[in-house]
Amino acid sequence: MTNVQILVVDDEPEIADLISLYLTNENFTVHTCYSAQQALERVENEPLSLAILDVMLPGMDGFELCRRIRENHTFPVIMLTARTADMDKITGLTIGADDYLTKPFNPLELVARVKAQLRRATRYSEGSPQDRDTIDFGGLVISRATHECTINEKPVVLTPIEFSILWELCENRGQVISSEQLFRSVWGEKYYDGGSNTVMVHIRHLREKIDKAAGRRDLIKTVWGVGYKIEK
Repeated sequence: MTNVQILVVDDEPEIADLISLYLTNENFTVHTCYSAQQALERVENEPLSLAILDVMLPGMDGFELCRRIRENHTFPVIMLTARTADMDKITGLTIGADDYLTKPFNPLELVARVKAQLRRATRYSEGSPQDRDTIDFGGLVISRATHECTINEKPVVLTPIEFSILWELCENRGQVISSEQLFRSVWGEKYYDGGSNTVMVHIRHLREKIDKAAGRRDLIKTVWGVGYKIEK
């Protein structure tokens, strides 16, 4: 991965600088900001590959900052929270974050999550020839080569995580895919107790986008106690 530019937003300079140090050691270009307003300026003026946002920022918090970013950008967002309440994590995922990490955290774990998100984003934006395929059914067209999705020729803007989930469902259309299967395929990590909530929130966000474009509410179905499936 070349020319990777990462935004780090945290009002605690020692934490922001520590994250920056670890990421710089991985040869990433890091833009450090200590407020949401500074961050928004960087978002609009730098070709960012990923953002790391602290939730507890002065003035505009990390949740609102993430919402603002998602209005025009789909690069991965990782949230940092000092609170362990599941509601905070679900809120972050609902407004468009791709992953979250609870403070205090191991910097090496954060670096690993950054690399995982970048691999996922790169996989769909710079697909190799064998990945250059398209799924087209029932008015839904999704392309791994261009990371584009349309429904009835209407574009649907998806984050890398949402795209990965939709691709997995489309590849197995008509079949029920469990939360555990989705988590392992999309996140590429060992399933854990909160994994089903993580998948559920992303499915909800994806479904809202798909339903709006399709003008129907049943393209992605929940099979209670089993998982999810997509069908015409």
